This record gives sequence, C-alpha cells and structure tokens, in this order.
Amino acid sequence: MPQARRRQRTSSTTSNTGNTSNENKQAETDRYRLAAEDALQQLDWAIGYLHGIKKTEISKALARNRSYIRQNLMGLAEQPVPTQQTDQT
Repeated sequence: MPQARRRQRTSSTTSNTGNTSNENKQAETDRYRLAAEDALQQLDWAIGYLHGIKKTEISKALARNRSYIRQNLMGLAEQPVPTQQTDQT
C-alpha cells in the first residue's frame, strides 16, 4: 500500500510540474515584454532629447527604428513621438 500512495503522489506532482512550467514560461515572457517596453520608453526619451538639441537626423532615424520595433516585433500600434509631430522633421 505505501508504494501505491507514492505512485499517486508522483503522478499528481508531474501534472503540477507541467502547470508550474507553463506559469514560469509566462512569467519569463512577461518579464521580457516589460523590459522591452521600458527600453522603448528610454528610446522615446533619447529621441526627444536629440530632437531638443537639434540632432533631428539622428532622432528621425531612431524614431523609425522605434516604430519598426513596436509594429513588427511587439505587435503594438504605432505611437507618434515628438519628432514625428513637429515642423522641424
């Protein structure tokens, strides 16, 4: 009888491990997405700064890269940044 109980525990542990593995993968995916969103916010700041100091060619190039990342890699809608909305670009 003790062996039968051990087998039952093992099988229930296995099914819990499968759920835990999926939860771990989802948590890791969420961490990477959050890191990517944070990096895009930093890029937004850099674009605005470069635009402010009249480095518009660099800021335009970074804005294009930002747009590509948002649309093609993250599947998000494009958001205008200051350099895309002013007359200087």
